[in-house]
Amino acid sequence: MKLLSSLLFVYALSIFNISAGIPDKLEALRTQKKVVRMDEPVAPYYSIQIIALKEPPREPSFFTKVNVVYEYPCSDGFVRYGVGKFNTREAAMAQLQSIKALGYDQAFVVNTKRYRLSDSKWSSDKTQKIDPNKIYTIQLSAFRFPVYLSYFKNVDDVMEFRMKDKIFRYTVGKFKGSEAKEELEKIKALGYKSAFLVEFDRYAPFKIE
Repeated sequence: MKLLSSLLFVYALSIFNISAGIPDKLEALRTQKKVVRMDEPVAPYYSIQIIALKEPPREPSFFTKVNVVYEYPCSDGFVRYGVGKFNTREAAMAQLQSIKALGYDQAFVVNTKRYRLSDSKWSSDKTQKIDPNKIYTIQLSAFRFPVYLSYFKNVDDVMEFRMKDKIFRYTVGKFKGSEAKEELEKIKALGYKSAFLVEFDRYAPFKIE
């Protein structure tokens, strides 16, 4: 078991040990329609996320165990990869274990309508509907590995969350919907151009104290 764990760890490093300038190696898989880029969520919306990457993957073979992989470029800087499209969460859950058995042991069920995709109407602040009765926080950034809060300059009281997708998200403030967009503009003016609003209640259970 120790040998197997070591091999899995080395394989994981081959995927996640990223550096600047790594080329995107999925072009051939896209040409073969093995990897399909999604510029907006399309029904059916339930899928099984197998990985989220900050940089282009180094090992295309990671994606060849399944017939089709859906690629979602998200506004937090991560590209999320899912398999399957299901009408209900229950239908996706029924297939989850078989996907994990292929080696995707961190896979979990997602509703892709909740993805904030980059360069699409789904991630536009202008089209984001703000409920004046809800509380919002401003997401500054997201990372696969945690960073020191001092990383965020000119911003106090940054909050850290570790979500179900194993991504660390960093936000600031809790604002009523009626004032949230105004506060967002203040944060963007400090240099956080990609900051956006999220409902605080969605993140609250994952807050790291």
